[in-house]
Amino acid sequence: MTIDQILSLGPALAEFVDQFSDCFGRSEPRSHLANYIRGQLSNLPRKSVEPIATFVGVAPRTLQEFLATDAWDHEKLRDRLQQIVARDHADPQAIGIIDDSGHPKKGNKTACVSRQYCGNRGKIDNCVVTVHLSFASYDARFRTMLDSTLYLPKDGWDEARRREARIPEDVFYRPKYVIALEQLDRALANGVRFGWITADEWYASFSVFVEGLEERKQRFVLEIPLDTLGWLFSPGDLQVPPKRVDHLGRYSWPLAWQAWTRFHVKDTEKGPLVWEVKASPFWMWMAGKACGPYWLVIARNVLDPKEQKYFLSNAAPGTPLEVILHVAFSRWPIERCFEDEKTELGLSHFEVRAYPSILRHLLITQVSHLFLAQQNCRLRGEKSGGYHLPGAYRSRRFDRRPAAFAQRPACAYREGGRRVATHAGQKRPRPSVPHQGANSPTGKTQDHPRRTTLLYSTVNNQGAL
Repeated sequence: MTIDQILSLGPALAEFVDQFSDCFGRSEPRSHLANYIRGQLSNLPRKSVEPIATFVGVAPRTLQEFLATDAWDHEKLRDRLQQIVARDHADPQAIGIIDDSGHPKKGNKTACVSRQYCGNRGKIDNCVVTVHLSFASYDARFRTMLDSTLYLPKDGWDEARRREARIPEDVFYRPKYVIALEQLDRALANGVRFGWITADEWYASFSVFVEGLEERKQRFVLEIPLDTLGWLFSPGDLQVPPKRVDHLGRYSWPLAWQAWTRFHVKDTEKGPLVWEVKASPFWMWMAGKACGPYWLVIARNVLDPKEQKYFLSNAAPGTPLEVILHVAFSRWPIERCFEDEKTELGLSHFEVRAYPSILRHLLITQVSHLFLAQQNCRLRGEKSGGYHLPGAYRSRRFDRRPAAFAQRPACAYREGGRRVATHAGQKRPRPSVPHQGANSPTGKTQDHPRRTTLLYSTVNNQGAL
């Protein structure tokens, strides 16, 4: 933004900042919040304390003290931001997205810095890692960051280093998936409601995380590693070892003989993104026991069939597969949040070293991003909560019409351990899949066996591709 553009948003920014006024005991730090946000919204090439202070006409030491020692409640500021999102952008099908990000740093004085995997660099590097929870409307027209937490590595931070970096005593090592569940609890306590939760395969590989979502009664679609173990039937007391999901997709009859169904996932700058999908009930080997039933969804890229993804979902029976697939491919909004906050707002530009200063910088960046997201919606004349899928190539989108399971070719299947021949056109018994989650559209828990059918919304690909 230019200075003139920022000035034109002055009244709106002042009204926005007023919503956080009770987070400050005095007027000085309240004015510093507005100054810091103005600096982050500016066209400064770097958004650290000194350039921002010069831009807004205050002493750099003033903003340094604002982050480090001034008395104000930054946790209340985070809670207020979440309450604003819950109040103004509620969406019954909103998607909560969990991910982490690395911020390369030099030296060993910055709080929580360590040699660890840095996604920004794609390798092991000296960096600070932060865990984030973002909020996206189902149509992704509104997206913002809800929570940001510094990840304290397990090793290398003795008492002397902690004291020098001003790391509070109640901050200790917690795995990133535990931090993510804590962030989800805070958002729920502040009134934010999610229709879905999604995360990448690293988070889904930990049973504590998956069970944590179940305990919180959250519907989810998680990408899972191809070596995830499980069954396409309830194993019960049978001594049947679990199989890898990639092997199940290749050799097990419910998936191997199931026809691929094409879906238009979204529009991109390079054109429509289309994937082929198969789905089956799935019991996962987790924490030493069989858990389920879930949905196992296998997707492959139409343009590159070697690119395959595996997803786990606890969606209720009857949930359209297109919805599950939409959520599965909805992690890009948090990537856009990272991109916006890093390139436009200076998320990684912090040069302070103390833990409270870094945390306050992260939270103020969230506030700046929320203001931008709201102004973006206002200038487009839109409201979040709709379900129309956006895209630059909307006029080229394929027609999507509901259809039942595609008829499978003649094959053989196992019934009670015995192979039974079937013929094309003959109906094959389907597994009984009483999903036991509490988040079905009707709000009722299915606790008895019933035959279920997962409706497909397919792509009419006549003349396509």
